[in-house]
Amino acid sequence: MHVMVISTGGTIACTAGSDGALVPTLTAAELVAQSATVHEVRGVDANRIDSSSATLADLDRLREAVRTSLLDASVAGVVVTHGTDSLAETALGLDLVHRDPRPVILTGAMRPADDAAPDGPANLRGAIEAAAHPQRAGVHIHFDGATLPARGVMKVATTAHDAFALASPRPLPRPMPVPAAPLAGLDVPIVRAWAGADGRLVEAVRDADGVILEALGSGNVSSEMGESVAALLRRGTPVVVASSVPHGDVSFSYGGAGGGSTLGALGAIPAGYLSAGQARVALATALATGVDPRSLL
Repeated sequence: MHVMVISTGGTIACTAGSDGALVPTLTAAELVAQSATVHEVRGVDANRIDSSSATLADLDRLREAVRTSLLDASVAGVVVTHGTDSLAETALGLDLVHRDPRPVILTGAMRPADDAAPDGPANLRGAIEAAAHPQRAGVHIHFDGATLPARGVMKVATTAHDAFALASPRPLPRPMPVPAAPLAGLDVPIVRAWAGADGRLVEAVRDADGVILEALGSGNVSSEMGESVAALLRRGTPVVVASSVPHGDVSFSYGGAGGGSTLGALGAIPAGYLSAGQARVALATALATGVDPRSLL
C-alpha cells in the first residue's frame, strides 16, 4: 500500500526567482523528498499554479485525478498539495463528490520551499500520515498539525502557520456525495455587500447561472441591494446568501427589503456555515448535477 501525492503548485512548491517573486517550481517528487516521510509514496504533477488562479476547470481535472488515483487498490489514500488561497474551496469541491472510503487530505504551506524554515515539509509529512492511517471519512485538510474536515473550513490568517479553522463550533455533517459533473463554463460570481450598497453589482451579474451574495451579519444587505437581489430571484436565478463574518452561520431573521427573512421568503438559500467561496463551489456543483442546492449547503 502507498499514498498518492498529487501536486498542484502553491506556496508549498514555490521558490524565489531572480526578482524575488515566488513562483511554483517544485515537483511532487521533490516535495515528497523534502517531507522526509517514512511512508511509501508515489507522486504526480497535476498542475503548477498559484491557487488564486484556480478555475472550475482546474477543479474538474483535479476531481478526475483523485478518482483515477483511487482506481488503484494499492493506494491507501490521496494527498493533494495546493495553494492556500483557494485550498478550502477545492477541499469542499472534492468532498462533495467523494464516495470512496479512503481519505483525501489537502495541505500546503505559508512559507515557500526555499525559506530558511519552510513549513511545507512538516505539513506534507502530516498529511501523508493522515492519508496512510485514516481516522475519518471524507476530505480533510492537514495544516500546522491539525486535521480539519473540508466542510466549513476557511483560511483565517494571511501569514500565520495555523491559517485554517472551522467556521462552526463543531464539524458539520457531510451531505450525500453527488456524481461528479463538469463545472467548467458555469458562471457563478460572488457579490459582496457593504453598508448602504446600491444594486449595481447585482444588476451586473443578472445573466449568471447562479449568484453568491456575501452579505453582512447573519445574512442581510441594504434595502437597495436587496431590491436588486429580489429581482434576480423573481427571474429564477439561484441566489445563495453567505456571510462576510468569519464565524457563525447565516440565519434569515431580519425583515426589510434587504433582510435575510425577506430574501429567504423569495427563494434565497442560506449558506449555513459555508464561506462565500465554499458556497460558490457547492452551488456550481448543484447546478452541474441538477440537484437541489439546499442538499449541498
